[in-house]
Amino acid sequence: MQSTASQLPDPKECRRLRRSQSLTQTQVAVTLGVSLEEVRDWENGLTEPHGRRRRAYAQLLAEWAAHERTEGSARDWTTTRPLTPHQAFDGLYRFCAPALVRQAYLLTGRTGLAREAVERAFQLAWQRWPEVALDRDPPSWVRAAAHEWALSPRHRFRLRHRRRDTPADPADRALLDALLTLSPIHRRTLVLHDGAGLGLAETAAETEASTAAAAARLQRARETLSDLVPDQAAPEVLPDRMADLAMSVPLRAARPPAVRSVGERRARRGNRMAMVFTAALVGATALTLNMATDHYERPVPEGTAVIDLPPQVAMGPLSAKQQRLRLLLKKQAHKGPARLVPQAR
Repeated sequence: MQSTASQLPDPKECRRLRRSQSLTQTQVAVTLGVSLEEVRDWENGLTEPHGRRRRAYAQLLAEWAAHERTEGSARDWTTTRPLTPHQAFDGLYRFCAPALVRQAYLLTGRTGLAREAVERAFQLAWQRWPEVALDRDPPSWVRAAAHEWALSPRHRFRLRHRRRDTPADPADRALLDALLTLSPIHRRTLVLHDGAGLGLAETAAETEASTAAAAARLQRARETLSDLVPDQAAPEVLPDRMADLAMSVPLRAARPPAVRSVGERRARRGNRMAMVFTAALVGATALTLNMATDHYERPVPEGTAVIDLPPQVAMGPLSAKQQRLRLLLKKQAHKGPARLVPQAR
């Protein structure tokens, strides 16, 4: 019989505890001094560790569970006691931000853009906090905003986000290149389902598609990855490989107070710009009303004389003076070149 200290939870719980600590299977294998294949088999329920390895693995899982109880898990980002808006926002940010930054990196391949997308999403959430706080699933609200910002086509015109941050491992680099060959909607569907672990119905709802359309997109994305990286695209391997890829580059989110302060400054700047635009619009409207005519003027009827303009006079016979001038001009010799006169033969 196994001792109580070396009892292991079920494989699904082991995998969940590891992911709650943002660790990869490779990091766990290095910590325990075992191979990656052994850790993968433990989490899939194919084998179990024995002896010293079992005791070390059980102790590691117990430490993760204790840390999860003290810091709060994915399901406990709020507490039962009333929270202030700042405390609730900070709790949501600490729970969601690290995972969202890594998801945004899988969508874009750029660390700077990934952090910017998550910070912009939380700034928008803070500006609309009453709406977000009453939402059925606040993490999904923020995740949708972060993914939409990360996949926005406007970033292709920004020089600072044109360069990708590629990992050092060739296998991770090949997987990232394969992910970025997918269309944005197929990439987002794959990241939500296999990367974030959402169900097919939740993935379809978040991408605003039917369940059948989301399933077709997921199948298409997996087939493309199978053609490009066949050794990493198997359904039982791909989620862990995507987690390893997300952990292969240094990604760190900003602190919640900094995000809140930037969002508040951005909101104040937007309000000032709106006030300036409104004042300019009111001024232009007032100027137009002041310069516009305040009464209707009838059009001038045909045949009516217009004031201050001489009447149009038709040409009549030449006066005596004009006739003498014409005779004088005719008598003067022509000083130009000889005039050619056609002669009949």
